Amino acid sequence: MFTLPLWDDNPTHRTPWVTWLLMAISIAVFLWQQSLPDTGERAFVFAFGVIPAVLLGGAELSPELAIVPPWASVFTSMFVHGGWMHLIGNMLYLWIFGNNVEDSMGHGRYLVFYLLCGVAAVLAQSLPAPGSEIPMVGASGAIAGVLGAYLLLHPKANVVVLLVIIIFVRLINVPAVVVLGLWFVVQVWSGLGATGDEGGVAFLAHVGGFVAGVALIGLFKERQVPLFGAARSTAFQTAPGSALRPGGPPRVEGVPVHPLGPPGRHRGSVPPSGRDDAHRRPKGPWS
Repeated sequence: MFTLPLWDDNPTHRTPWVTWLLMAISIAVFLWQQSLPDTGERAFVFAFGVIPAVLLGGAELSPELAIVPPWASVFTSMFVHGGWMHLIGNMLYLWIFGNNVEDSMGHGRYLVFYLLCGVAAVLAQSLPAPGSEIPMVGASGAIAGVLGAYLLLHPKANVVVLLVIIIFVRLINVPAVVVLGLWFVVQVWSGLGATGDEGGVAFLAHVGGFVAGVALIGLFKERQVPLFGAARSTAFQTAPGSALRPGGPPRVEGVPVHPLGPPGRHRGSVPPSGRDDAHRRPKGPWS
């Protein structure tokens, strides 16, 4: 069985410039990494990734790798990725959930929020293993904070999920509380017993970033934006996989035909923030 979230049903008021900028920088940095020889790419990861032992003062990088101070590596590491799937998974989740969180805060607050969640993620991974010399890279900790914020803002919003079981292919509207709640449970379960000094997925960073997002959303969202927003489409509605193709069958309620198409505008309804949806910008387009 294979599942993949594709988009949600929440339109936005603001153009998500910061989300797009974060994605653009991450993609540009990764393409630069890919242009380096193997030894150069490894050096790049050590130079710009965050190494707990270096960050916490237990070790030092060689002079040729000490390009940025240890505290700055906390931020540079958020834009470095370990492979194509690492990058694509992170950008997909940021694309789906980032614009609505940015919409709730405004551009400046959202950027600060994103970076703070990334810092929390780094500390959650580093403090249990202060002597670790394994570099940590990726935006997943900061994006986990975005997921935590989204969970409180729009738990009833539906995420269109692609479900593939051998030859059975469906699109399903799944409430965000299910998608993100299950994601968080998996991170906690996978992180149990983790020491923080192992290679592979940084589950503790995901947990730390998510908890930070939940804790900070009340401080960063605009005052008129409520938590626990209402549903905008019917949960667990399904459509055949052929709906992914342009010209496929008519959409089931809340499931657009085209995989990158925006959700429809809900004309006549007034969102909790009090602004008419007719003036909203529709949305466009792992860790």
